[in-house]
Formats: sequence, structure tokens, C-alpha cells
Amino acid sequence: MQFECIYTPIVTPYFEDFSVNDVALAAAVEHLVGAGVHGIIVAGTTGEYYAQSMEERLTLIAQIKGLIAGRVPMIVGTGAMRTEDSIIYAEAAVEHDADALLIATPPYAYPTGREIALHALAIDRAADLPVMLYNYPGRMSVNMDEETLNRLGRSPNFLAIKESSGDINRVHILARDYPHIALSCGMDDQALEFFAWGARSWVCAGSNFAPEAHIALYRACALEGDFSKGRAIMSAMLPLMRVLEQGGKFIQCIKYGLTLRGIDVGPPRRPLKSLNKDDKRELAEVIRTLDRAIAAIEGK
Repeated sequence: MQFECIYTPIVTPYFEDFSVNDVALAAAVEHLVGAGVHGIIVAGTTGEYYAQSMEERLTLIAQIKGLIAGRVPMIVGTGAMRTEDSIIYAEAAVEHDADALLIATPPYAYPTGREIALHALAIDRAADLPVMLYNYPGRMSVNMDEETLNRLGRSPNFLAIKESSGDINRVHILARDYPHIALSCGMDDQALEFFAWGARSWVCAGSNFAPEAHIALYRACALEGDFSKGRAIMSAMLPLMRVLEQGGKFIQCIKYGLTLRGIDVGPPRRPLKSLNKDDKRELAEVIRTLDRAIAAIEGK
């Protein structure tokens, strides 16, 4: 499998009682497939996997696979505190014909580079699927270091890494020293830099509600090599990225952004709370401005 283009970590729509809204989930999948994203990630951070039971996660894997119906690849996140649980999610991915896995560092445990590698290799043995690694020290507290990458680079299944450290030097090192592990943008405000260093994919939560802008940036930089156009698109997107990242309201903003597209995906699960009126108003205005700017750049 080649990890290329835009991969959306899909939200999980809820009713006010926090049960899954199946109708909104189906609408969200149709919206993404229709917009042209290349793949959908189940149980990413944006999908609030950490607030779901194992039964819920397994149900969502099967449900979303059915909704996608083979039109785009499905990647299953295996994030969990215990390796044994991650293996269960990987086995479910195989059962439901997923195309790839997303493997992150187990949170809270502070594993060493060797331990992260052994965790990932155990999942790999259970599933034997293409893998995108997920380096997110902001939530997991540790980096996938050289020992991790050196050990995993020997397996043909570890094909890409979603780099979400925010450390641009990591991007340089990955591009230079690990060319066999494809670089995927996991830090939205650095997307232009990732593409300049050869990234061919972008895992972006904002594409839940603004897939057109994300695809436009990918197309300009990765396909057309037009970084002047890419800079213009990135400049138009930066205000949105600032709003998404401010005040720890990332998932809330993503869900409300999709609601503004006509798909009411409900609140985040507790302990998170929905946006207040002022936050909603600010996000709506930023999205309107972005839409106008992208339309002008694309000549639409």
C-alpha cells in the first residue's frame, strides 16, 4: 500500500446521551468519500477512541468498513494502553478487511525505544498489514526514537510514519535517514514544510469539515510541485489552524466544523465540553473566510 494524499481520522458522532449517531456517521463517511479524501482512519484521536469501550471500537470498525464499501482505504487505529488490547483491534482490522493499521506509542507507560518497537512488532505479527506509525509525544510523552525506527525499519510492513512531534528537526532526520519509512504530515501548521521534505500524505483532522482546502494544498505541493500556490493556500489555512489549536478545544472545533457542513455530529464525550457561543461564532467566521480564499486561489 502506498500512503498518499489526504487521510481523515473520522469523528465519532454522538447524540446528547453520548450514544453513537449512526445516521450522522453514515453522512460523514459519504461527505468524505464524495470530497475525494484518499482514506479514512477509524479510532484516531479525533475519533475519541480513548473515551470508548472495546465493544464500541470493535463495532465502529465493522460499521465504518460497511459504510465505506471499498471506495477508499480504511486504516484502523490500534491505540491502547495494553499491547494485548492493541492486538485485539489489529485482529479486528484483519477480520473486517482493513487496508492498514495506525500504531501509536502506548500512553502513560513511558516505554523505551526498544519497548515501543516490541509493542509494534507484536501487533504486526498478529495482523500482517501495512502500518503507519504514529509519533505523538505531546500525548504519549516519549518519541519513537532511533532505536524504535531502526528495529521497525527491518520489517516490510512499517511503511510510513505520521510525525506529530512538532519538532521540525525530526522531519529532517526522518526524510534524510529513514527514506524507506514514508513521511506523513501529522502537524497541520507544518504541512508545507513536510511536503517540501518529500511527504506524500497528510493525516489531518480538519479534513473532516474542510477536505477541499486540505486536498488543494496536497495537490499544489505534492502533485504539482507549485510551492508558490502552496504558500498561498497555507497562508489562507493558518488562521483556521490557530483556532483549532487554541485552548485545548481541538476535537470540539472539528466536530462543530462538521456540524457547520450540515452534519450534526453532536458533542464530544466527557470530560470534554462543547464549544461556547463565542467559540462557535469565531470558528464559523474563520471557515467562511477560508472557503472564500481557497475558491479564489483555485479560480472557482
